[in-house]
Amino acid sequence: MGPFGELLTAVITPFHADGSVHYERMARLAVHLVDNGHDGVLVTGTTGESPTLTDTEKLALYSTVVEAVGTRAAVVAGTGTYDTHHSVELSVRAAETGVDGLMAVTPYYSRPPQAGLLAHFTAIADATDLPLMVYNIPGRTARLIEAETLAEMAQHPRIVATKDAVGDLAYTKASLELLPEGFLVYSGDDSATLPVLEAGGKGVVSVAGHFAGRQIKRMIEAQRAGDGAEAWRLHDGLMPLFDACFLEPNPMPTKAGLNALWESVGDPRLPLVPASHKTRQAVVAAVGMAQRL
Repeated sequence: MGPFGELLTAVITPFHADGSVHYERMARLAVHLVDNGHDGVLVTGTTGESPTLTDTEKLALYSTVVEAVGTRAAVVAGTGTYDTHHSVELSVRAAETGVDGLMAVTPYYSRPPQAGLLAHFTAIADATDLPLMVYNIPGRTARLIEAETLAEMAQHPRIVATKDAVGDLAYTKASLELLPEGFLVYSGDDSATLPVLEAGGKGVVSVAGHFAGRQIKRMIEAQRAGDGAEAWRLHDGLMPLFDACFLEPNPMPTKAGLNALWESVGDPRLPLVPASHKTRQAVVAAVGMAQRL
């Protein structure tokens, strides 16, 4: 299963009505995800609204989730920023909370060259003894980690995985051809999970897993067992949910769905806003379809 497992969800960050972090609800949500098929949870990723969280809040969230799930699942801390020094410092402090691994996003806004990307991720990997997942999402960061650069990063003993949200299956296949055996490729897009698995990927860092962890896990297991027909049946049945979770900027739809179907997780922090009533209805309807699979 590797250090992270096959199914992880990038968990939202619950807030109180006044906008402060609701740590108790975060603990319950993490346990809920683990109880419903997850091998791990990613804390303070994009879905967790990491740009609007302070380091103090992030570290408290890591401690909260580690305490809540114990050894039942991997806890991965999203510690990447556009500043290498800050990312290293946060990674070191995250390791002290007992997390099992780190994920770092491509530095955004500054658009560093490939040599800068290699140096950035190497610095983070050198800073702790934890396994590191590299998050490649050029649509948000304006910089692609090229397949050759990723393969060079993979020579580092602690850079062990990538969350591939490139949105280009040809890129994913080219990466897999260059990457060393044992390096783990996770889909960063729920709708691409099955194609990435078929290409040789390991699993998914999901958003829809908030609502359909067991169904996504069954899809992964069916593909692993060679039952392509069942895997694609589940994939096709989950597509309305995958789409609904991104009708508006993430995590707006997911928070709306959780507020409707689980417990109150509050509104997103500005500059994000609550999802529309139409989006909320779409998520609720899609979750109902997914639960019947």
